[in-house]
Amino acid sequence: MPLNPPQPPAFKPTFFHVPPGPVAGPLQLLPLNAAVVAVHTATGAHVGSLKKVGGTWKFKAMGYDADGRMEPGHGPMTDQHNMQFDAPDAAEVSARLLGALGSTL
Repeated sequence: MPLNPPQPPAFKPTFFHVPPGPVAGPLQLLPLNAAVVAVHTATGAHVGSLKKVGGTWKFKAMGYDADGRMEPGHGPMTDQHNMQFDAPDAAEVSARLLGALGSTL
């Protein structure tokens, strides 16, 4: 699995509500295990995960409510939920997810 280059010094993963609309790119991929990779914005906000399902990597959108509770399938990338990838490649994932959202790198 290709790993991200080192994270920017200011990058700190966070888990809170992100409103709909463009998000800061490029996206950062943080491997959790062999089948799950967390997806964060450039500023650290968690927006979902890539999960390996039957040999295919699928994006699973994640949002958080105002109290910080997880909301699977929600968040700013709801419409990209279940987008498929061949591999958890940071450049491709960032380009496709952000492009579909109307965000830029």
